[in-house]
This record gives sequence, C-alpha cells and structure tokens, in this order.
Amino acid sequence: MPEDAKKRIEAAYNQLENLVKEVPGYKGYKDKEICREADKLIRLKVAAGLQEQRRRLNSIEVRLATEGRLGALLVLDRSLMRLQLLIDRLKTASYGYSGLFDAKKVTEAELEALYQYDAAMLEKAGELRQLIDAVSATPGDESLTKAGSTLLEALEEMNDYFSRRQDAILQIGTL
Repeated sequence: MPEDAKKRIEAAYNQLENLVKEVPGYKGYKDKEICREADKLIRLKVAAGLQEQRRRLNSIEVRLATEGRLGALLVLDRSLMRLQLLIDRLKTASYGYSGLFDAKKVTEAELEALYQYDAAMLEKAGELRQLIDAVSATPGDESLTKAGSTLLEALEEMNDYFSRRQDAILQIGTL
C-alpha cells in the first residue's frame, strides 16, 4: 500500500516538473517531497479509517445507554477519548521533513523510517476494527467490559507507537 501512494504521486508530475528534475540537486529534493506527500496521504487515510471506527464505537455507546447498560460505558468512553486523541495526532503530525535550505537535511532513509511507522499504523487500524467488532458483538456487561478493556489497551499501544514516531522525528531534527 505505501509504495502505491508514492507511485501515484510520482505519476502526477507534469512536464515542467520532469524537466526541472534534471536540475542538479533538485531530484533529491523532489524525491523527499514525494516521500513527504506519501507520508501525509497515509496518515490521513489512517485518520479517516479511525474516524469511521470512532463513529461505530460511539453508536455502540449510544445503544448501550439506550438499553440502560451504563456500567460498561466507562471503559468505552475512555476508548473514545483515546481514539479521538490518536485521530487528532495523526491529522496534525509533523512531516519529519526539512526544507531545501535548512541546515540539517533529512535523509531519504530517515523519511522512509517515518513512512514505515505510518504504514504500520494503517495495519494497526485494521486490527482496531476487529476489536470494535468484538465489543459490538459482546452480549453481557462483564464480557463487554473485558472487550472494552482490550480495546482501550490496543488504543494505548497505538498512541505509544505513534509517540515513537514523534520521537524519531525529534531525533532526526537534532542530528
């Protein structure tokens, strides 16, 4: 999937960009720009998928409240908050990219590492969908609380994983 995003962006070059790519030093700069845009596309795709899961989880919460099953709502409410935090972080995350004239240039390998973090988040978002399916299918309050706790743990892990991405950006910026 991540390679597809890069290819789509590269295909979008117009003729002028193809000519300018031949200017010494510009090609590496443009390659980094492509990685930056691919990184942004992946993060926005993950955020959109998580937003859909947030709507599903909210619907489950509304259904439980309507049924009077308030005991299990606490863990789901915490999950909703953690999920919204993750969505917001994905949408506003730094690109991990320095401009053409910055003193410290981000290498393509460093950009690729960030790109891999984002691709892994895409995979983790799919796993999150399965956990929400389990929450939705759980009949009793006790088992619902357990499924909700598993969901909350997964969201904590996703937020921690995304923090490691942010740490990688900070390390890049200090090299």
